[in-house]
Amino acid sequence: MKAPNFKLPSSSGNTFQLSDYIGKNLILYFYPKDNTKGCSIEANDFNSSLKTINENNAIVVGVSKDTIESHKKFKEKNKLKFELLSDEKTIVLKKYKAWGLKKFLGKEYYGIIRTTVLINEKGKIVKTWNNVRVKNHVQNVINELSNLK
Repeated sequence: MKAPNFKLPSSSGNTFQLSDYIGKNLILYFYPKDNTKGCSIEANDFNSSLKTINENNAIVVGVSKDTIESHKKFKEKNKLKFELLSDEKTIVLKKYKAWGLKKFLGKEYYGIIRTTVLINEKGKIVKTWNNVRVKNHVQNVINELSNLK
């Protein structure tokens, strides 16, 4: 399936447009909130694996509903070397089915469902991980990425 194109503001101050990255593999991961435990672990796991990811002609991009200001602080605090995109209106989150009904302590609410999408060099979705558990997730993504060669 072709990955839906989108434009979102980036922590670099630029606008990120998916179609600009045809020719590269892309790990697009959706996470609930900056500066929370699970999200920090996931971001740091991707960050520490960037060398391997880059060797596979790939980049990582994180997406949440947080503001660009929040992303900049999160990126600086964790020394992240990849872009974070802000989807405050949940448009891209919904396109990629990373926005939905969640349950916590008996309450239901809408929020970000931790999701990772692997997009190949031709702009096609090759794998989607839904309801991601952070532990070992990045290694699973790298294993799948290395199979694209």
